[in-house]
Amino acid sequence: MPKVTFEELLNAGVHFGHLKRKWNPAMAPYIFMERNGIHIFDLHKTAAKIEEAANALKQIAKSGRKILFVATKKQAKEIIAEKVGAIKMPYVVERWPGGMLTNFPTIRKAVKKMTSIDKLMADPSWNSLSKREKLQITRQRAKLEKTLGSIKDLNRLPAAMFVVDVMKEHIAVKEAVRLNIPVFGIVDTNSDPSNIDFVIPANDDATKSIELIVDVMVKAIEEGLQERKAEMKSEGGKEKKAAKAKKDEPKRKQAKKEAPKAEAKAEKPAEAEKEEKKEDK
Repeated sequence: MPKVTFEELLNAGVHFGHLKRKWNPAMAPYIFMERNGIHIFDLHKTAAKIEEAANALKQIAKSGRKILFVATKKQAKEIIAEKVGAIKMPYVVERWPGGMLTNFPTIRKAVKKMTSIDKLMADPSWNSLSKREKLQITRQRAKLEKTLGSIKDLNRLPAAMFVVDVMKEHIAVKEAVRLNIPVFGIVDTNSDPSNIDFVIPANDDATKSIELIVDVMVKAIEEGLQERKAEMKSEGGKEKKAAKAKKDEPKRKQAKKEAPKAEAKAEKPAEAEKEEKKEDK
């Protein structure tokens, strides 16, 4: 399990909060002090919360369920797309499509539309379409890819949601809360942590801070996926052994039945030899 050190948090600027006048009093338990009108996070609490969130995400990934990452702010877009895309988890880095969770069937229809366009483009009938029709369809496909391409493998509602800047992504958080989906979030001093199940008190504006925290979460998820793979492999081996044993069971039963007969046959020649020896005498 990857652990983040105090020095790493300090170097990434995780401890910097917002200006004192912008703070949310609900974040008071996570604030260590104020310096030059800026609130400073207690990094010991931040480190503990990062570890707690990483462990929870690892278990979700190990169970085979999906975790949706949401980060539409420019500092986090590339980080999420690169790191989360590498472990094949769904993510949203463009505008949050309203009703994505609460109206999930409609979103799935849009994703299926994208798949049907792909099939059409691969079909020979595609060449018979006019240039204008082709242009319209390809533009529609590009638009769908931009907004929904990163969630095309999300066949059902996610088991959890990880949010960078819960204040900016308040609509996504509201939808998750409404559907009882656990929310993991990087929460700055200006945000309300009341709706967040796993609060990570940290700087949600600095690229280094976001990258460090997301990296820890991604590595934890990756560990969970690897452990799941290993368990499934070992279970598969056990199933094969059980199937083989079941297959060999009739042979074993037959062997048990035939064992007394074989012993009797073996005893008969021995008795005949004894009788022969008696006759010779």
